[in-house]
Amino acid sequence: MAQARGKQAQFISDRSGMSFLYQESKKEWNGSLVHKSEFESKHPQLEPKKKRIDAEALKDPRPDRSETVVPHLLGLNPFTTTASDATITVKEPEHGRSTSDTVRFRDALVVGGISNSVINLSSGYTITKVDDNSYTFEATSTPTISETGGGIVASAGPVTITN
Repeated sequence: MAQARGKQAQFISDRSGMSFLYQESKKEWNGSLVHKSEFESKHPQLEPKKKRIDAEALKDPRPDRSETVVPHLLGLNPFTTTASDATITVKEPEHGRSTSDTVRFRDALVVGGISNSVINLSSGYTITKVDDNSYTFEATSTPTISETGGGIVASAGPVTITN
């Protein structure tokens, strides 16, 4: 089928039904052939932009893990004893412990005449919280002198350390 291409070729507009020169025709987005004066571009709302999905999930997520309980290093000479009183005061800044917690001491030295094996008892001691920086426990033997001591590298922690 041959198509007219000459200067005098005409077409009929799909919008107005009027006759115009073929060279002045334009095709709209909906396929209508119209004159250039009648041309309307596609409304932007008819072609919405792609929606970007909010990232809600992490790529390769891993479950939260619970940290193992570890002993806390105590300061220099953390134990204070009073002669003839089995209550020993422990200085541990910001310890976060509560009354009735069980604490085991490790690497403590002799203090107030109580041997290090008594202080470093493997079953630990039930403590009584005094404040956020200290607590007390009842030793299995009574000190002979009032003293502050316990060494340089003593630590306080759980009775058993989990790996």
